[in-house]
Amino acid sequence: MNIDREKLDEITRLLKNDKTRSSAFTSLVNMMQKPLYWHIRKMVLCHEDADDLLQSAFMKAWVALDNFRGESQIHTWLFRIATNETLTFLASQRMKNVTTSLEMEEVLLQNLRSDPYFNGDELQERLQEAILTLPEKQRMVFNMKYFEDMKYDDMEKILDTSVGALKASYHHAVKKIENFFAED
Repeated sequence: MNIDREKLDEITRLLKNDKTRSSAFTSLVNMMQKPLYWHIRKMVLCHEDADDLLQSAFMKAWVALDNFRGESQIHTWLFRIATNETLTFLASQRMKNVTTSLEMEEVLLQNLRSDPYFNGDELQERLQEAILTLPEKQRMVFNMKYFEDMKYDDMEKILDTSVGALKASYHHAVKKIENFFAED
């Protein structure tokens, strides 16, 4: 994940001023929408759901902007909001549509296969299928590390989990994915 931290620091400073808040937030959205979209999309696998969740996350961030104390970087705060929105959405989908995690995997996989915006080949689809076999937290950690190359320190702030636990989750996820492909 390549984020210009100096620019984010400047945007964070401008967000604290009522006169520059709106334009600074627009800059923040422009800078963060792509990484946040892909972070969400890796969990829900459907463009429309990811797009809706992204908009919801930005709206929540705008409303909660006065609560941002600067104890973490603005981008990790946004990722945490987006992550929480995504987890809430997945939990509601699970409650509405399915009774087991296996059924949820199948719903997500069908969403991916029917998504007109997914243009991956068979191998990419199999990788997503392997990732879907992971428990939700391992899946999130794997996606953040493997696809976004996120630092464990940032993941620790977003997921509120220790670096050691994150490294263990990633290691277990990689092993499970390797085993998934070895069974083919």
